[in-house]
Amino acid sequence: MLTKKIMRGLLLPLLVLMAWQLVTAKGVFSAYLLPSPVQVWEALGELWTSGLLLQHLSVSLRRVFLGFTISCCLAVPLGILCGQSKRFDNYCWLLLEFLRHVPPLAAVPLIILWAGIGEASKLTIIVLASFFPLFLNTYSGIHNCDKKLLEVGQSLGFTLREQILRIRIPAALTAIVVGMQLALGYSWRALIGAELIAASAGIGYLILDAEEMSRPDVVIVGMLAIGIIGTAIDYIFLLLMRRVFPWQQGWQR
Repeated sequence: MLTKKIMRGLLLPLLVLMAWQLVTAKGVFSAYLLPSPVQVWEALGELWTSGLLLQHLSVSLRRVFLGFTISCCLAVPLGILCGQSKRFDNYCWLLLEFLRHVPPLAAVPLIILWAGIGEASKLTIIVLASFFPLFLNTYSGIHNCDKKLLEVGQSLGFTLREQILRIRIPAALTAIVVGMQLALGYSWRALIGAELIAASAGIGYLILDAEEMSRPDVVIVGMLAIGIIGTAIDYIFLLLMRRVFPWQQGWQR
């Protein structure tokens, strides 16, 4: 079943690859605008042999996972607190709702002005991008906990802490994990945008440098690497969640 699914999933990319090769072979576009698959493959081999591709990917992945970890440490506790406490929710919701509608890339000039083009600015952008998907899913899962379960907890004499740990968080687990999955994807996309604007290393910087050097083949290699790595991260995350929480079905594919 899995093999059939993979084969069906590869069908459309193979058709796109064939059409791409046909268009470039017919000379519909110049090699400067659209390099052929062979040129892209050669560029990939060049970057792989030199170690540049792995070097830039390792920098980007390190930034993503560090920023994602910081976002989890902030968003999950705050989501639990807002979902549980109406008073805290009333005080914080308006500010959080305002910040949620400000795209992180819109704040890049100000972030660079404050933090420079070092790691701090990249991590700030990642946290801003990944915080709200995780926060909102955590908040929703905690806030929408089944009232009957809470009534059972009260009848058993659970304290507020026990209600949160034994009822609300387990009930919200699926929503929290889905929020983590979304936040991880947002982290990856936001980082690439940040590296395209201000960076000295990373896959986004590689693409920008290739554009300045008139190397569209390297640009396409970078784009393919972003898509492949992003897909792999998502798959590994879901696989890990299935292993850690095998009884949950909310994130099964």
